[in-house]
Amino acid sequence: MTLQRLFKIFLFGLMILASKGALAQSAEEASARQSLDDAWWTGPMLANSAAPLPHGHVLIESYGLDVITRHQDRPESLTYMLYGVTDRFTIGPIPVFGVSRAQSGPGSSGVQLGDTGILAKYALTRSDPMRGVPDISLAVQENLPTGKYNRLGERPGNGFGNGAYGTVVSLYSQMYFWLPNGRLFRTRLDLSEGFSSRAPVRDVSVYGTGAGFLGHAQPGNSLSADASFEYSLTRSWVLALDVIYSHDGPTRVNGSQVGHAVLLDSGTSDGLRLAPAIEFSWTPDLGVLLGTRVILAGHNTPASVTPAIAINAFL
Repeated sequence: MTLQRLFKIFLFGLMILASKGALAQSAEEASARQSLDDAWWTGPMLANSAAPLPHGHVLIESYGLDVITRHQDRPESLTYMLYGVTDRFTIGPIPVFGVSRAQSGPGSSGVQLGDTGILAKYALTRSDPMRGVPDISLAVQENLPTGKYNRLGERPGNGFGNGAYGTVVSLYSQMYFWLPNGRLFRTRLDLSEGFSSRAPVRDVSVYGTGAGFLGHAQPGNSLSADASFEYSLTRSWVLALDVIYSHDGPTRVNGSQVGHAVLLDSGTSDGLRLAPAIEFSWTPDLGVLLGTRVILAGHNTPASVTPAIAINAFL
């Protein structure tokens, strides 16, 4: 699936959302509508918001999660710390920390720093639900190789990075409309494409190399489409669901080990992820999310389950 095809999906999704908004507007007299101020949201588990932060305000959204596979689990924390530079431009870091526990063999030696993201987004349009106009933002996330990834010795579980600089370019959209019962329904559609630099690799690494290896790794490009849906049950309670398709290009490792050439190729991978969640907000500016990300086994994609809890604070 190419970026051009993803962009067509993006435009098609926006047309559907706009038509839904128009239909909801024509039914205004038939059903009492929930006001926008009467719905408090924390956001779904995975889809980023297209709405920028107001100038001078901060969003802290901290996730605690546990990536569970057949052979290990990796409790991690991921925190968005975003600042509204202007009413249209938002930027901030995304630090990641974690530990790993293996069913056989050693896990990590303690809490490890993962790769750190820097997210910047600029609002192209601002939401107007009455006219069926969505929020649309252009976003760029730069991932810095701050996590360990090679020279891991007898502790491969210490590898929480990939050693490469990565750039992810995204289009975010967000739309509100009213269901026939008058309750608010919020949707997001995020399309992303990622690119990575080449990483130098030595000895034991996250790329499956062993002691004595010397070479480099080239992570493959990635494409993803994330559609999310949120239903406002009450002012404080929201049901949410993410549906994500992802495609990753092959990661290639090239080098030598003890005088022998080594060439590894992961092949392409495709995956489908589902992330149902429940949101609860104490105030319009403070809420919590409980959810689970489920990755279904696909082409070169192992199945996994990731329960998560997140605190969302707008300051």
